[in-house]
Amino acid sequence: MGCQGSKLIPCCLVSEYKTSIVEAPDAVDDVSGEAGGLPAFREFTLEQLKNATSGFAVENIVSEHGEKAPNVVYKGKLDNQKRIAVKRFNRSAWPDSRQFLEEAKSVGLLRNPRLANLLGCCCENDERLLVAEYMPNNTLAKHLFHWETQPMKWAMRLRVVLHLAEALEYCTSKGRALYHDLNAYRVLFDEDGNPRLSCFGLMKNSRDGKSYSTNLAFTPPEYLRTGRVTPESVIYSFGTLLLDLISGKHIPPSHALDLIRDRNLQMLTDSCLEGQFSNDDGTELVRLASRCLQYEPRERPNSKSLVSALTPLQKETEVPSYVLMGIASTASFLPQTPLGEACSRMDLTAIHEILEKISYKDDEGATNELSFQMWTDQMQESLESKKKGDTAFRHKDFQTAIECFTQFVNFGPVVSPTVFARRSLSYLLCDMPQEALGDAMQAQVISPVWHIASYLQAASLFALKMETEAQVALKEGSALEAKRNTTSGH
Repeated sequence: MGCQGSKLIPCCLVSEYKTSIVEAPDAVDDVSGEAGGLPAFREFTLEQLKNATSGFAVENIVSEHGEKAPNVVYKGKLDNQKRIAVKRFNRSAWPDSRQFLEEAKSVGLLRNPRLANLLGCCCENDERLLVAEYMPNNTLAKHLFHWETQPMKWAMRLRVVLHLAEALEYCTSKGRALYHDLNAYRVLFDEDGNPRLSCFGLMKNSRDGKSYSTNLAFTPPEYLRTGRVTPESVIYSFGTLLLDLISGKHIPPSHALDLIRDRNLQMLTDSCLEGQFSNDDGTELVRLASRCLQYEPRERPNSKSLVSALTPLQKETEVPSYVLMGIASTASFLPQTPLGEACSRMDLTAIHEILEKISYKDDEGATNELSFQMWTDQMQESLESKKKGDTAFRHKDFQTAIECFTQFVNFGPVVSPTVFARRSLSYLLCDMPQEALGDAMQAQVISPVWHIASYLQAASLFALKMETEAQVALKEGSALEAKRNTTSGH
């Protein structure tokens, strides 16, 4: 991760910030087509969200900074294959269920491609849950501070701040100018690598901790005095994010402003960015950051002028975000393993051979032969139907396999993801893709990180002509398999 040092950027920060910038067009409006044709906000049942997240399985937790907040975010998947992020609040948050519902519904009216939009909520008994669009490509904090393959390019950093400013401008235009604790964990990347602002920060915080959970060094000065968030406080936090993107580090504003005053921009600029931008562009962004970080709130720019200032700075506007980010596009994804390839080709014969070969070794003792002697007659009968199903599956008598596996599932005391996988493939081979998809999803509920469940979902979705969803499931299966092979040392 080492980078060469960068050269000093000369800067005339003494002069007043240029205000003669042409007014940029309004931020992207809430065109639902652009936002992915999102459904209207709705209320979910707790049961639906339990199923979507495999019972709030630990494996589905996606929060990256749990120590800062007691609320956990899970990834999940609805019956229609829509991927979601579910934020589950702790027990003491939002004691007033009516207040929670009203607030969630208000945020849920927003629809914009610059936001990870709020799709719904759940308010049952003590449970308070928010449901948003799932963003599969991590947070800005991950790509900026903890990158593994490449540091974020200058053109992408400029795109991030513009998209962020457009998101804030859109929210302001809809009467939601307050955003709580804007930081690098609140900026997420969608399947195309485009940056989006998490809608969770738009919710007023009830008893859910303070509005600013970050270090006090990054907190707007007026918040320390009054304990209240204002639209100007949000701009101050935007300034700290600008510093993050310029430096590639989380630098306290007071330290950064000292460096700016001393014109010591070499210490401020990320050394990995050398040669990627002109002195003028660097100067302009630093100047904008220093304006956002003014001590007096009234001296900071508003979100509309941020959009105006950032629009002319954009570089490589024709290059897709996933290319700039070095992320594989879902549409062009090709799996690397035999099972993944077989599912992408819809080679059901090859899938059958692989499932037959691995047998039940992934069931982790769910059907332990040693304990069979202790079972009752009903259990023995159930086990017999499973064995008949396995024999039929081996001999490619898939109709019989379905009947026998169904008997086992209906009466069996043991839950077996492999049985659901085998019945899923049998359904596919009998041209029953909807049933096949149901079984593949059931296998994932039982075993959330089992790659075979995702692969079989992909095959079922291909059969249902749901190409986009199939590609996503294929990519997910491949990621799970790679992770499994890494941890098992294969």
